[in-house]
Amino acid sequence: MWSLSQKSFEPDLGKREQQMSNLKLFAIFAFSTCGGYSGGLRLSVDCVNKTDSDLSIDIAFAYPFRLHQVTFEVPTCEGKEREKLALTGDSSSSAEFFVTVAVFAFLYSLAATVVYIFFQNKYRENNRGPLIDFIVTVVFSFLWLVGSSAWAKGLSDVKVATDPKEVLLLMSACKQPSNKCMAVHSPVMSSLNTSVVFGFLNFILWAGNIWFVFKETGWHSSGQRYLPDPMEKHSSSYNQGRYNQDSYGSGGGYSQQESLGPASDEFGQQSSGPASFSNPI
Repeated sequence: MWSLSQKSFEPDLGKREQQMSNLKLFAIFAFSTCGGYSGGLRLSVDCVNKTDSDLSIDIAFAYPFRLHQVTFEVPTCEGKEREKLALTGDSSSSAEFFVTVAVFAFLYSLAATVVYIFFQNKYRENNRGPLIDFIVTVVFSFLWLVGSSAWAKGLSDVKVATDPKEVLLLMSACKQPSNKCMAVHSPVMSSLNTSVVFGFLNFILWAGNIWFVFKETGWHSSGQRYLPDPMEKHSSSYNQGRYNQDSYGSGGGYSQQESLGPASDEFGQQSSGPASFSNPI
């Protein structure tokens, strides 16, 4: 029975290879949708004096979203003078951390796949491979949770900073009611929203793999090794009960035989008394 349970908990490296392929794919989606993003918005300022107007003000921004470094020029509607402005905010730390976690998760998944295919004996030797795999999986699960949460907050800040209505408030010309300011084109954030979704999906996948990696470690197999088998426990209890019953039966017979011995002797002595008494008569 123990050999069957031990065999059932041997590392299933083929299944782990498939899981790592899924992790690689999701990691690629995560850092490509965030790290490869570039977008922009377009504004228009229609001054009272039409010659001072600018109906196509393009503002471009991209990863890593250092928005305070994104500058653009707008008309002041006071002659040919123009003012230089910049977007507000800096979400580079959360974005770069998110992309870094995704890249390292992809590289580890790739390296683990190579180990599963070509170095199975080294992986199983001294249980070192499963233990390292388990620790790294726990670490990446935590990093995905932190990175995805931080990037979700950073993306919210990016959306606020690049909102055309917020950008128009920075322009002095738009503070005058006689001038008409409007948004021509808003930035498209669909790929960035997708990156956040893939970030939390990666967290779910890595956290779910913790159990599968734990099953490959010696901690799980040793716990299963010393679990009592139900059939063996039932058989031992049955044999013990049968032994007690047999010993009780044999002891009872022996005591009964001993109790009958003295009774027979006593009975014999009582019967011999009258016999010896009748002879003299």
